[in-house]
This record gives sequence, C-alpha cells and structure tokens, in this order.
Amino acid sequence: MGFKIIFEWIEDCSSFQKIASSSESEKINFKTLQDIYFQTYKTMNSTNETGEVIRLQKYMSQAGVCSRRKAEEYITRGLVMVNGEKATLGQSVNPELDEIIINDKVVEERSELVYYKLNKPRDIITTCKQDGESSILDVVDIPERVFPIGRLDKETTGLILLTNDGRLSNYLMHPRYEHEKEYSVEVYGRIEDNALEDMQRGVMVLGKMTKPAEISRLSSGKFAIILTEGRNRQIRRMVEAVGHTVKRLKRIRIENILLGDLEEGEYKALNKTELDGLFKKLGI
Repeated sequence: MGFKIIFEWIEDCSSFQKIASSSESEKINFKTLQDIYFQTYKTMNSTNETGEVIRLQKYMSQAGVCSRRKAEEYITRGLVMVNGEKATLGQSVNPELDEIIINDKVVEERSELVYYKLNKPRDIITTCKQDGESSILDVVDIPERVFPIGRLDKETTGLILLTNDGRLSNYLMHPRYEHEKEYSVEVYGRIEDNALEDMQRGVMVLGKMTKPAEISRLSSGKFAIILTEGRNRQIRRMVEAVGHTVKRLKRIRIENILLGDLEEGEYKALNKTELDGLFKKLGI
C-alpha cells in the first residue's frame, strides 16, 4: 500500500478501523500499521538516530567498490545482499546497522579515499611480485592500502595513478570509455614522417588494426602519441610495425592528469583541481 494511504489511515483512526473490520480475512491490527508507518518514515528520512540512511548504489560508490551505474547493475543481477537478503534497486541502507555483501565480500565504508600520481621507474613491475622483482608498491610509502590503475610494462616509465577507489579502475580501464593517455616515445635513429603518418592512421598489431591516434613530432627520433585504447605493449608493437625500435617510452598524461616534473620514483597526492577535473571527465 502507498505511503500516503498509510498516513491517511493513521490520521483517521475511525475510518481505518471501519475499513480493517470490513473483511475478516483482511483485518489489520491498527497498532501494527502504526509501527509500519513509523518504521517506513524512519527509513525514508535522510538520517536516523544510529546513522545516515543512504541509497545502496550511492553507498557502494562512496565505499569505492564501483560506480553507481555499476552498482545498479550488480544489484539488478542479484549479486548484492543486504542482511542476508538479495538487494533491490532503489533500496536504502544504514551502513552502521546493515551488512552489505557483494560477491561474498562485506562492503565496508572507507574513512577516506586517496589518490596519488607516481612516476614509475624503469625495471619496476606494476603487477604482483614475481621471483623477487620489485613491485610498484615497493616504491611508495602510503599508509592507506592502494592499488595501481592500469599498468606499464617493466621498461616503461611515467605516470601511474594509485588509489583505493575502485570506481576509477572501471572508468579508466574499460575499453568502451576510450579515455586519453599520452606518451613520449623515443626511437633509435630518425623516424620518417610517413612512419608517423602510418601509426596515426592505424597499423596492424597482432592481427588487428590499431585505432587512429594523435601524433606530433618532438625531434628527429622522438614523438608524442595520444591513444584511446590500451592493448598490451601497443606502442612498442606499433613502432615495430613501421620498422623501428623503441629506445625510451614514458607516459606523460592520463586524461587531465599530467606527470609534470615528478622525478622517477616520486609521487604526490592529486590536488583538488586535478580530482575535480578527472571526476568531471569520468562522470563520477
């Protein structure tokens, strides 16, 4: 029954009692209905005595699990449980009272989401450690448990974002979003104009054409390239496809976030202007 109807029935006790007693099978205890009303009112309010009531998908986003849109998808697919029951789209929760589980993992609100940019040094891997190799997390000393977004191969230096916000991974790594990433590329010897033009139009890499890219020459053997896709070792393979070999490769931009003057191994928190610009571009 609608919220308005409950309210009107409670306001007009005599009418309600008459309706409730009109059919034995539909008889409802007035005290029970009062309890339902006040519980409903409490849930629909923005706050209660024990903490804030918030839309489930908004809470999942704020907790850094995923974007609101992705949260709605998880809820619709029945992957989210609230207090042992499947969540419903549009449901509100109280994070201090309710247990929210997705894929068998309890969702816990992070006290603070953090965002850093790092200039990854050469010979550092961005994935899990293997056989004693140094990982990107060995380079930083950040109190929060962060993870890198995306990857750069071992020989490549430059910009990597570190965060504990799971939403960014979805937005920056999913191919459908086509976010810009800019690189500085140096090859051995001089690279011809026609080679740059070929890469700009697209070249065959592992049996598939690369998407058109923006390329500008920086010197005889150096150029900048902007990609909107992120295939494995893509730039190195593109350069090889036009008859050259990469000497140095550095990522210098992800969307509006610039590497700037960070030295290799240096990192710092993103400032408000960087974050606001990034979130605006990503629609978060």
